[in-house]
Amino acid sequence: MKSEPESRIIKGIDVKFSIDDLQAMPDATSQWDGVRNYKARNYLRDDIKRGDKVLFYHSNCKVPGIAGLAIVTKEGYPDYTAFDAKHPYYDPKSSTDAPKWFMVDVKFERKFDRILPLAEIKQHNLLKEMALVKQ
Repeated sequence: MKSEPESRIIKGIDVKFSIDDLQAMPDATSQWDGVRNYKARNYLRDDIKRGDKVLFYHSNCKVPGIAGLAIVTKEGYPDYTAFDAKHPYYDPKSSTDAPKWFMVDVKFERKFDRILPLAEIKQHNLLKEMALVKQ
């Protein structure tokens, strides 16, 4: 699951969300909204299941990499942020009748002692087929 640990303002709203932000949420749980990539959307909608563990990945930052682990607590459901014209992730082509985007809920499980940089992950042969590495 990708997140942005550094501030980025869209429509006047900071969309920053790091592993520390997840840990600070009530019950250390949050929806994973704002995914606007079709391949990732399909995965959230069709494949990810309650109880699945996910890598919490920091992107759009100086050192992108895996920051920790989370667990899925709610399977894919329509991303309601796409329906709100004032929200940074609004999509006028998505509707409650025909939702285009989906999200899941995740719960903080563990923060790593250090970020595992993407460059380091790519050096391991055992991980070469990992979706994160193949992108």
